[in-house]
Amino acid sequence: MPLSEDLDRIDVTIRQLQVKWDMFFSGAEKKPPLDLQAQVDVLLKRYANIEIRNNGERFRYQSLSARYTSFNELWQKRLRVREEGKVFGMHGLRAEQLPPPASLPPPPATPRGAGPAEFRVGDASRDTAAVRALYQRFAEERSRVGEGPAPAFETFRTLIEQQTSRLRSEKGAQAVDFRLETKNGKVSLKARLVK
Repeated sequence: MPLSEDLDRIDVTIRQLQVKWDMFFSGAEKKPPLDLQAQVDVLLKRYANIEIRNNGERFRYQSLSARYTSFNELWQKRLRVREEGKVFGMHGLRAEQLPPPASLPPPPATPRGAGPAEFRVGDASRDTAAVRALYQRFAEERSRVGEGPAPAFETFRTLIEQQTSRLRSEKGAQAVDFRLETKNGKVSLKARLVK
């Protein structure tokens, strides 16, 4: 079979694998699509040590191989996480809910609709417990990634108050769910409107 046909087949099979793995992780399929994955492995390995003279075909092979490798790493990570009984959300592994250290007061129960790592603030001056819990999580995360000390609580509360009131007035939200996101060693706050 010519290389171009095998590349088409690899491309189609990777797309099928994406769908099958998504179905498996959502619970619609009982078994992971390992047989289909083995077919892609065989096709990719067939050309791994062969010199591909056509630049277009070589580029396409390398692109498909890289795409498959990154998907495969993600699937294996999700599979491992699932076997460990943890939750893998849309945006990666969600932090496990560990009991708070004895020295800190427990965070308030998450109000209706907010996710496990989200803190709902309707009015920062009244929702002090949620703002304080968010601040504690923010300070801990900054310390964990080595970003340095968090600003003073009052400065943080003022920032949350300003963001909440701005989003409520401009976007017509009833409240705002805040969550932390860590990227490249920087901790930031992300806001989601609650209509």
